[in-house]
Amino acid sequence: MTPKDTATDWIAKHPTVKTVQAGAYDLNGQLRGKRMPIQNLEKVLDGKLRMPVSLAVVDVWGNDVEDNALVFETGDGDGVCSPTEHGIVLNNLGAAPSAFVQLEFADETGAPFLADPRQALKSVVERFTAKGLTVVVATELEFYLTDPESDFVSSQVSGRTSDRYATVSLEELDHYEPILNDVYRHCEEQGIPADAAISENGTGQFEINLNHVPDPMRAADDAMAFKRIVRSVARSHGKQATFMAKPFGDRSGSGLHVHFSILDKDGNNIFADGTDKGSAELRHAVTGLLNAMPDSMAIFAPHLNSYRRFAPMSHAPSAVAWGYENRTVAVRIPGGPDAARRIEHRVAGADANPYLVLACVLGAALRGMEDGVEPPAPTVGDGYAPDLPQLPKVWENAVVAFEASDAMAAIFDPILIESFAKAKRQEMAKFAAVVSDFERSTYADFV
Repeated sequence: MTPKDTATDWIAKHPTVKTVQAGAYDLNGQLRGKRMPIQNLEKVLDGKLRMPVSLAVVDVWGNDVEDNALVFETGDGDGVCSPTEHGIVLNNLGAAPSAFVQLEFADETGAPFLADPRQALKSVVERFTAKGLTVVVATELEFYLTDPESDFVSSQVSGRTSDRYATVSLEELDHYEPILNDVYRHCEEQGIPADAAISENGTGQFEINLNHVPDPMRAADDAMAFKRIVRSVARSHGKQATFMAKPFGDRSGSGLHVHFSILDKDGNNIFADGTDKGSAELRHAVTGLLNAMPDSMAIFAPHLNSYRRFAPMSHAPSAVAWGYENRTVAVRIPGGPDAARRIEHRVAGADANPYLVLACVLGAALRGMEDGVEPPAPTVGDGYAPDLPQLPKVWENAVVAFEASDAMAAIFDPILIESFAKAKRQEMAKFAAVVSDFERSTYADFV
């Protein structure tokens, strides 16, 4: 807990800051919270701020999930909002600087509210800690910068239209240099370890890597903060940033790739054994990832749009497969020095919640290590081959598998599984009730 006098000291060091924002992330990765005068900072740091716990489990539009017992059956009660270990962050993203305090939900006794996605990840990390293991995590996030007037239907960016692909183009990076420079500046101010940027396959699409950190909680927090920075910086330049999985039907989708290794109590990488093949622990972790992958799909692809990303030959994995230095498979073992031996998990879209993605990935890997079973033979070459076991490609099927899964029950609390499934079904129902202009124009005069 942050000491009481920290608020006084912080305000004295930042006399121009007049407001504090405090919030927690919901199941869809949306920040829910309050904006208050800076005089409330001490109250926030003392954990005296209260908000309904149902905020953690609203649908993607922020609506209450009507049949969720956390809302009407229990009177929509408040939870205790505790600050995370990051304390106070200076936020320069708005018109004026503000203080930002990230929160997580607990009940009146201080016990974690396990439908809070951050608390869900924390419970998985604690299992590694209990074994004397430290997980080192890096993330790669892809996004598009677009013209807000285009409503995502054209490739107009920064005053031009292009049908060409800009794969790993330095010229493309130069073209967007003012925006990227501001993204890096804000990341540095907030302590987010932004590293290499590349232009991806679609015009206006970029990937920025966040360097590895020996703390999955920090990695997820950084990924969330990074997305907020990118969106805000884009707006300040008259552009719009989107982390949609597939904003353009004819362009590449955007992914959230996770790299991780595991250190023992002496700091040794347990995935390394002096060979390119990697240790038994690495292969057992791969088995756990593959076994849990179909049931995890609702987390990796949580929205209607998410499933458009998994088109054949689209650089998004479509099968439950792994391999060495193979970017067509779901689980890749990169090459490189033995000390850097790691696993790359390539399934999640950029629209997924990093807390839930890391909880799924790390929880499944740990279960595989505990079971000690060797994986099937690694895929060499085409990871899109139809004879490989396939990932779910239909949103409803993925939610059904998630809800009924023993593997997910070993990772998540029942309250999160139930709340997530109900929120997704409410979203499905709303989408199903909408008739698109394209659908109307296709059928109106012909049927």
